[in-house]
Amino acid sequence: MSKQIIQTKEAPAPIGPYNQAILAGDTLYVSGQIALDAQSGELINENITEETHQVMKNLEAILSEADLGFSDVVKCSIFVKDMGNFATINEAYGMYFKENPPARETVEVARLPKDVNVEISCIAIK
Repeated sequence: MSKQIIQTKEAPAPIGPYNQAILAGDTLYVSGQIALDAQSGELINENITEETHQVMKNLEAILSEADLGFSDVVKCSIFVKDMGNFATINEAYGMYFKENPPARETVEVARLPKDVNVEISCIAIK
């Protein structure tokens, strides 16, 4: 099975020893994304809604680089610092999956990279 690195300047560069995504066969594995602006490198986190939308935009840029979209996503993992933000995150997240949303889990964690409030990864299939 072939393994192809997916990289786009439209999403933040990795901040560690990993890639934005790996396409293995017809399956794309997208690394967890946080609300970093790809151009400025600044965190977009004035509020949890804005932060979640930036995370989703980063995921969208990576999916697009692999010629995929949110309709191809079969699984998401959401990591949150405060489950009290779940409803707000869910509302923003849901805007990107209008029909047939993917499987997912949401997990509250003690801490995330750069002390963000939300990180989301996904798996998509061509």
